[in-house]
Amino acid sequence: MKTIIEPFRIKAVEPIRLTSRQERGAILKAAHHNPFYLAARDVLIDLLTDSGTGAMSSEQWAGLMRGDESYAGSRSWERFEQAVKNVMGFKHVIPTHQGRAAERILFATMVKEGQVVPNNTHFDTTRANVEFIGGRAVDLVIPEGKRPEVVHPFKGNMDVAALQALIAEVGAEQVPLVMLTITNNSGGGQPVSMANIREVAGVAHQHDIPLYLDACRFAENAYFIKLREEGFGDKTPLEIAREMFALADGCTMSAKKDGLANIGGFLCTNDALLAQQEKNLLILTEGFPTYGGLAGRDLEAIAVGLEEVLDEDYLEYRLASIRYLGEHIARVGVPIVQPPGGHAIYIDARAMLPHIEPLQYPGQALVCELYLEAGIRSVEIGSVMFGRRDPDSGEELPAEMELVRLALPRRVYTQSHVDYVVEAIVNVFERRDAIRGMKMTWQAPVLRHFTAKFEPLTGAH
Repeated sequence: MKTIIEPFRIKAVEPIRLTSRQERGAILKAAHHNPFYLAARDVLIDLLTDSGTGAMSSEQWAGLMRGDESYAGSRSWERFEQAVKNVMGFKHVIPTHQGRAAERILFATMVKEGQVVPNNTHFDTTRANVEFIGGRAVDLVIPEGKRPEVVHPFKGNMDVAALQALIAEVGAEQVPLVMLTITNNSGGGQPVSMANIREVAGVAHQHDIPLYLDACRFAENAYFIKLREEGFGDKTPLEIAREMFALADGCTMSAKKDGLANIGGFLCTNDALLAQQEKNLLILTEGFPTYGGLAGRDLEAIAVGLEEVLDEDYLEYRLASIRYLGEHIARVGVPIVQPPGGHAIYIDARAMLPHIEPLQYPGQALVCELYLEAGIRSVEIGSVMFGRRDPDSGEELPAEMELVRLALPRRVYTQSHVDYVVEAIVNVFERRDAIRGMKMTWQAPVLRHFTAKFEPLTGAH
């Protein structure tokens, strides 16, 4: 059969509330034209993030009932630890309440002020945690990864020559670790090839620098390798995942993505001394090392999720649903990051709205327009999220790309929901010339996109 169907049946439903455009206009104004301020009850299709927003399976719900809530050494911890080691193979597993906690502990333990952390592309919390310590986060994605229209099977790859040049420039002692984000979220949900992971590992280990994977979407990345990289077509996603992790020295993980859970994360390493230092910090801020800020029931849900996420039927459906959305809007001319990624479609707001200057935030303007049109919540990944200040002049500098991410929660929406999203995007695209930019009226000093406030610009562009 050519038709790819959802490999599950729906057992429980949650109602969603329809609103009028007039209502949404008032709601958006009250939310300072920032989707993070919107109440969930006022959102019809929520594509803000795929983090913790998925639907759990019947086996995961059964796992909740088995949760052992003992403070130390619970049976749920043992099942969780074994599940992580079965997939990733690292010697030491440290649970945290979510991925950014794992990042904070990792960088607080390994990075000193002034040191440099290379990545293919840092996501927002990763960059913020590096910079909070006083480190410098450097993005080294391949040139194709900076051009939304270019089709490349592994646009998430790191530029290995650029990594070598950076290490030579700053000195290996100033690079405490190298990271690879799989898949590359900020770069359009694009995968990293096994060959690239192997090359990056080779360069890092040549200089005695550990390699860490940001493994939030490791299963999607593994399936892309199976589909696109020569020599992997006959391997299972689990076999490919194990091969990826065998090349690394540790990882951070948000289990709210490819752990198929609503909360949780973990930090892994093969270094016993480092693991002890990380556990000491964990106890201070997260909890005892066998629960790490999570309930036993959460550990159970993650343990089941790590097994279910590697099911090939699920992964085929997951990537097909993303591709379906991307291909349908691209067909009418909507510019997107090509090819469609693993967890989201990224609209190229700079190409779609060329009349809006980068520092008038075309991505934010498009996010607001999609909500007004159809109650769809999405997120800007451009100069709001990644705009920088020039250290000398203090002038704001735009991001390299102006994107809008439509992240599909796992096992939540049906094809008719996606068809509704397609129709809304096409409607907005057809009147794109009338969309105006935004001005930021307030911002926080760190991770400003979560709480920034905006007003729409008026008048001629």
